[in-house]
Parts: sequence; structure tokens; C-alpha cells
Amino acid sequence: MALSSSNSKTAELDAPLHALGFEIEEVSPSRMTGRLVVTPICVQPFKVLHGGVSALIAEGLASMGAHMASGYNRVAGMQLSISHFRSAAVGDTILARAVPVHIGRSTQVWEVKLWKTDTSKQGEEFQIAEARVTLLCNLPVPDELKTVGESLRKYCRL
Repeated sequence: MALSSSNSKTAELDAPLHALGFEIEEVSPSRMTGRLVVTPICVQPFKVLHGGVSALIAEGLASMGAHMASGYNRVAGMQLSISHFRSAAVGDTILARAVPVHIGRSTQVWEVKLWKTDTSKQGEEFQIAEARVTLLCNLPVPDELKTVGESLRKYCRL
């Protein structure tokens, strides 16, 4: 089975997100977006989206965006805070958008919002979670990891 272009993009950019079925769509230093269809692998015992999956999406998108915004220097997550407002069940589609709130010399702060679409209400969207990710940025990239940013450069839209 051939991978869709956004699915193969996700496989190249973030293996854990890809393993959950997340598809990265927009890639830029000012905005990262993607989507996830909630499947049984993404849920907790009560059959709703696991909060850790929401956190993984938030940290993954913010980290990729921050890496690009720092000129492809190394970044490291310092803090992740996430609030969950609504649940999402198996079959729901989750949309995610990450945007920078602050891009400084040594830190960045990104806001990540997640929505679910309700197909029974003509695609109406309901926000299910919001995260704030603080990252240490502009760290040196070790020589053996100098090519890490190449995949992001390939998909980046400025």
C-alpha cells in the first residue's frame, strides 16, 4: 500500500506521530498543522483520545516549528502545559495548529490548539485542547546530527 504524500511526509519528519496515524500538512517556521483520525491505538481505556497523544502532537509540532524558526539550530522542550476541554472518540478527526507566541534568542513559546470536526453537524469544529510549549533554542547541533533539519527544509513553506 502506497503512503499518501502527507503520510510519507510525517513518516520522514516525526516517527512517533506517524506511528499513531498523524498526518503533517503545513510546515513552516510560523505555522505547523496536521490531522489525526482517532483510532483504537490512540485512545485510553474509556475509548476517548488519550491525553498523552494530544501532548505528543503539541510537542512534536512546536518542536519542528521552533527548529525551523531558530535557523535549524537544535531545540529542546523545557515545559509543556496542556488543557483538555472536550473528548474525542474513535472515528473523530482531530485538527492541530501550532503557532509561535514568542521567538527569542534563547527561548521560544508555541501555542498549539486541537479541534475535532463533527461530521453530523456539517463539519463544525469544537476545540478539544490547547497547549503551550516552551523550548530552549539556538543550541549547537552536534556534528553527527547536522543533517537533521534536511527533511524539514524539503517540506518548509516560507
